[in-house]
Amino acid sequence: MRIVAGPLQFICVAITLLAAGACRREPVPTVDTSVRRVPAVQSTAPQPPPASAFPRPDRSVATIISASWDNEDSRDRVGEADTVMSLLGIVAGMSVADIGAGSGYYSVRLSARVGGAGRVYAEDIMPAYVSDLRKRIARDSINARRRGNGGTTLSNVEIILGTPDNPHLPRASVDRALLVHMYHEITQPYALLYNLFPALKPGARVGVVDVDRPTSSHGTPPALLKCEMSAAGYDQVEFHTLGVGYLAVFAPVRQSSPGEVNAAISKPEFIQRRC
Repeated sequence: MRIVAGPLQFICVAITLLAAGACRREPVPTVDTSVRRVPAVQSTAPQPPPASAFPRPDRSVATIISASWDNEDSRDRVGEADTVMSLLGIVAGMSVADIGAGSGYYSVRLSARVGGAGRVYAEDIMPAYVSDLRKRIARDSINARRRGNGGTTLSNVEIILGTPDNPHLPRASVDRALLVHMYHEITQPYALLYNLFPALKPGARVGVVDVDRPTSSHGTPPALLKCEMSAAGYDQVEFHTLGVGYLAVFAPVRQSSPGEVNAAISKPEFIQRRC
């Protein structure tokens, strides 16, 4: 007798085949969700020599005693900041490092000079000064917003905590570096100038403002400054007498190693301050 399968039998067969297929299905692989530690990439950039590799200055180093050199109003009355910025050729769009920024006298004025397209790196090694400077920038920015379109918000100011031997500035970021009434307080001038060098752009200039008196009396004799800067690889290209003190301008020429500095300071012209 011929048996004809009905619809119910077809359904039973289909279910049986599907069940058998399900039993033969390969197990789903589990996903590894653990975090893998990627080996750190070793930097190929040469590390700078430690500060201890450089000679210390053969003269007194003044103690840091204040965040500001003088009253800001009196400095503005003689046009100090405007004069220095003009002599250094600081214009809109430049990036300027205020090394030893202290209370920020120059930083806030540099901010307005370079404008929104420029940058100001306000650096200091004193944590308390850096903390106070952050508060000042925040306060002055709020006041500028309240004044409306005529005020700058100082959003172009970046505050940096440096060390005595390194300003910790971004590489190739600076058109002008300014050291105002603080060179005589640098305990490691050769190391600091070595570490400043990579931050300077081609054609950059370094301006030092100080008064002509012994370093122990919070000044720097111009001949001493010229010799120390030369030993560090910076050539003096300009010198200007200010209402109070002077502005010496230097061009970076070479990044002098500890050995090169030692050789330079051993020469008779350096010892006799005839650099």
